[in-house]
Amino acid sequence: MNRQQAKRIIDRFPGRRLVVVGDLMLDEFIWGEVRRISPEAPVPVVEVRRESWHPGGAGNVVSNLLALGAEASIVGVIGEDEAGERLRERSRQSGANVSGLVADPSRPTTWKTRIVAHSQQMLRFDREAKRPVENAIEDRMLAGFRDVLAGAEAVILSDYEKGALTPRLLRAVIEESRAAGIPVCLDPKLKNWAHYRGVDVITPNQLEAERASGIEIADDAALDEAARWIRRSLDCRCVLVTRGEHGMSLLDDAGNLGHIPTVAREVYDVTGAGDTVIAALALAMAAGAGIADAAGIANYAAGIVVGKVGTATVSREELIRSTQEESTQEER
Repeated sequence: MNRQQAKRIIDRFPGRRLVVVGDLMLDEFIWGEVRRISPEAPVPVVEVRRESWHPGGAGNVVSNLLALGAEASIVGVIGEDEAGERLRERSRQSGANVSGLVADPSRPTTWKTRIVAHSQQMLRFDREAKRPVENAIEDRMLAGFRDVLAGAEAVILSDYEKGALTPRLLRAVIEESRAAGIPVCLDPKLKNWAHYRGVDVITPNQLEAERASGIEIADDAALDEAARWIRRSLDCRCVLVTRGEHGMSLLDDAGNLGHIPTVAREVYDVTGAGDTVIAALALAMAAGAGIADAAGIANYAAGIVVGKVGTATVSREELIRSTQEESTQEER
């Protein structure tokens, strides 16, 4: 993919309509400095300077889509609590369609708090309930999904194993999206693996690919075997394995395995990098890119976001600049 082709695809991002279904969470960051050790116990004392809140999980996928110029609707569950209201309001303010957000009084909103000092994460604590949502909540989520499916150009499933993506919900979303001719891209977890059958593209990281297939990925031959096992077992079109500093490997719909080297120059924080990958990949597909070009663009987006601290997004301008700079270097 040359720089002109990359820019043509990215220029088609604005106005593309996508639906994100998955596990929502509120990411809270407490930022500070450490100057001393506590006299009460051998632990650092963090002097708090500021706090920030961001939509996390499926909410971060939506934030990335919006930052790239797309229109995004979100379907998920929150609690009837302060974190849920903050998550709803932040998402609404960013421009997301939140009509598919369902409040469940029986569970808390998933809320992750990270303590960060001197750009280093020191501690994280989670407040959550992981049990599957009840049938009545499933029904409301499905109704919300059907309301926003018409006119969508891609559907993203964002699974964090927090209970929103039940087997019944997964089956309905995948079947109804495919019946409407809308591609489904999935960021997976192992618990629901058996229920992902029929998605178009799945983006496991290397550890997830190894555990799902039972194949240790020690070389390219093992990677090829694992990717083909995943494709065959899930009857999916394409498998994109994210591999950290080794970039990504794509098994495409023609059965060809290719490798995409990382373009990250510095890695500060991998928080939410998978969200950026699935957002950029699905958006590029919605903009008419083939799977190889879409994966290449997702790789550029990942290379940008890991250079930021905290739950972060990539703008369309940053993505264009990155693809143009890298392509220019390659041409030289």
